[in-house]
Amino acid sequence: MSFVEYSDLIRDGDVAIVYLGHESMMHVKVKQGAQTQTRYGVIRHSSDLIGRRYGSKVTCSKGGWVYVLHPTPELWTVTLPHRTQILYTTDIATITMMLELKPGCVVCESGTGSGSLSHAILRSVAPTGHLHTVEFHQQRAEKAAEEFKEHGVDGLVTVRNQDVCKDGFGVSGVADAVFLDIPSPWEAVRHAKAAMKRQGGRVCSFSPCIEQVQRTCEALAEEGFEEISTLEVLLRVHDVRTVYLPLPDFGADLSAQTDDDDAAAPTETKPQTPVALKTTTLPREMQGHTGYLTFATKPRT
Repeated sequence: MSFVEYSDLIRDGDVAIVYLGHESMMHVKVKQGAQTQTRYGVIRHSSDLIGRRYGSKVTCSKGGWVYVLHPTPELWTVTLPHRTQILYTTDIATITMMLELKPGCVVCESGTGSGSLSHAILRSVAPTGHLHTVEFHQQRAEKAAEEFKEHGVDGLVTVRNQDVCKDGFGVSGVADAVFLDIPSPWEAVRHAKAAMKRQGGRVCSFSPCIEQVQRTCEALAEEGFEEISTLEVLLRVHDVRTVYLPLPDFGADLSAQTDDDDAAAPTETKPQTPVALKTTTLPREMQGHTGYLTFATKPRT
């Protein structure tokens, strides 16, 4: 099993996603003889998972059922164990597009955190690219390295436990793109520039506060970066529902009436049968600001 290569069958040692509903999913480490408890009953790994195809409908001990899905970066984002605040798919999609990531790219990232963005980057740069990710916290760095190995992507990533603001990324002149998600990204801008290739590249900084953005933009300009821009991605999901509305009665068509019709007594109008229509409603509560994304381009030298 690998997060960047699809497998047909569930095997012992795989990480699988148990889909209970659109808003309810969980990841499980498949292990011979193990069991997983869900609200629909117990899933027995030996008989219910191992050897079955990914995407199978599995019946639990209470008669309810779930789907067992192959892991993807998107599914991992909504099921991973949180060690830090993470980036979600809305921002991740914008980051991977604006950094122009593609197979073969070399990317530097700081900090690794819970690895939500890291998995999306690895899927984008596989099979020939590489991710150099730096995490200041030792235990988080060790856990991230352990997960990358468990997910079959350890050959595509190098995890370093160091302070990127002081020690940089541990590489120079190799990166096509750099991503910063640290409290003081302006202190790492010069290291980002040093890690990037001479022929240019893109850098992105994620910050929740506008004061951080201001200082980062100043540092980027001082280091000669161009095309500096900041954007904010806001997601508003519309709820689709069915409503029943009566057809309006506009009365008789007077233009088609004859003289005899004019003399006829008016007829009573029958009540109209309501018609089912699909419409959308805005959410009562909306998850708004996540953070500001600042992008810049290193000029070709």
